[in-house]
Amino acid sequence: MEHDAALELKELKFEYTPGTPVVDIAHLAVARGEQVLLTGGSGSGKSTVLQLISGLLDPVSGSVVVAGERLDTLHGAARDLFRGRHIGMIFQSFNLLTGFSAAENVMAALMFSTIPAREHLARAVDALKGLGIETPDRLVDELSVGQQQRVAVARAVACGPALVLADEPTASLDPENAAIAMDLIQGACRARGAALLCVSHDPGMAARFERRQALAELNRAGKR
Repeated sequence: MEHDAALELKELKFEYTPGTPVVDIAHLAVARGEQVLLTGGSGSGKSTVLQLISGLLDPVSGSVVVAGERLDTLHGAARDLFRGRHIGMIFQSFNLLTGFSAAENVMAALMFSTIPAREHLARAVDALKGLGIETPDRLVDELSVGQQQRVAVARAVACGPALVLADEPTASLDPENAAIAMDLIQGACRARGAALLCVSHDPGMAARFERRQALAELNRAGKR
């Protein structure tokens, strides 16, 4: 295992159909605090890789190490708690809970962490204020798209994760709002010391990342 790695994948394989691998990655490591862009077209397996990293899918073989612990060997509630404490997730469609306040949306993520419940509200409010949301009690349905994006980012970083995964976070945004969203995401990760693995097919994202990796170069599936 690489020292100071927020994420390390080794000999990671996954199949939807037995005998037909869709993911076959020999090695990928992301250092603590590092920001990496993983590129690939639609259907290239980017989202599958993120689901394997977050423990939403189980690999056929290989290992997924996050913050020094093998996530793939954890199961049930132990895996959920580990994910909630160490991994933040940002989705293209935000996936906010409508009918709930900004603070309640952030607190919903904290419920799946090891952080004591008595600290959830204060952490949620602090994360929201750090991203410019001064009305944590306001329903997310009443917020602008830009404010909803801020709530989604706050939810991802509130638990102080080692790793943030961003799945096509700007795909539904125009160029101006996409730039604002990425400023928020990258800035929040830097402020919290979290590593960022962002997957995108947008060529305009490349200039934002010192390290860029094409999934096609990593994934041996289909090359044999």
